[in-house]
Amino acid sequence: MTGKRQDPLALGLRAFFRALGRFGDKGGWVMSSHVAMSVMMALFPFVLFVVALAGSLSRDIPVDDLFTLLLGSWPQEVAAPIERELRAVLATSDSGLMTLGGVLALYFASNGVEAVREAMARAYHDTDPRPYWQRRLLCLGLVIAGAGLVLVGIAVDVVWPIYSNMLRNAVPGEVTSWFTGVGVSWIFVAAAPVLGVVAVHVLLPGRRHGLRQILPGIVLTLVLAGLAGWGFSIYIARFAAYSATYAGLAGAMSALIFLYLNAAILILGAEFNGALIDEAQGESDHAAG
Repeated sequence: MTGKRQDPLALGLRAFFRALGRFGDKGGWVMSSHVAMSVMMALFPFVLFVVALAGSLSRDIPVDDLFTLLLGSWPQEVAAPIERELRAVLATSDSGLMTLGGVLALYFASNGVEAVREAMARAYHDTDPRPYWQRRLLCLGLVIAGAGLVLVGIAVDVVWPIYSNMLRNAVPGEVTSWFTGVGVSWIFVAAAPVLGVVAVHVLLPGRRHGLRQILPGIVLTLVLAGLAGWGFSIYIARFAAYSATYAGLAGAMSALIFLYLNAAILILGAEFNGALIDEAQGESDHAAG
């Protein structure tokens, strides 16, 4: 005999509060700091790898477009000091793709993905059956894929104005003017976090979960991340005084705290999915009994 179907809102609220409990019980804040620090340390090697990869395809890379695509979704107060330091690193770096520096940049960038993978597996209560080499290859592959997407975004952003001018000259009109005025970089900036969160939930846990199982956590993550970014930008602009506490490290600390909040939100979204899966499993067991 099957039990009465639960109200989705009540089920969602119960799963959310259960996810909060799971997050605290399993050291979610500690894991968030680990992910944030790993991603922060992986950011600079990732940029170096992107530049090295671009250098193997073309001599010049539009650095401004690169930073717009990478940091465009960050609050300006957080992105500005990180961009300044990244520019300083790029000005002094000279590592090719196949040099030792390029290989190390790829490896260190993959450590950030590995930290996220571990956090997702724990949140989903998955035991990852994949051997170490397979997990590491997955992380390396995601870094290479991410770098490739960035380069595609840059290439399209460079080619688009040329195509727009040709289209405007060939087909004049208000619709064409609106179409050619649309930028590409903002589309990439808006789509990149969504694609990243989806890839994290699909590829990184220890086993595959269906779309219906991961979609609630993805939506929760994106909503909370948007609110956190908006709130943190206001906090930085009006209330925070990191320079008085951290002096020259103020920019790095604001970025690290921003990543810390987003890591916590990402893990909470996975815990929410895990709680919903447990709730569904409990209903199945109850119905079977």
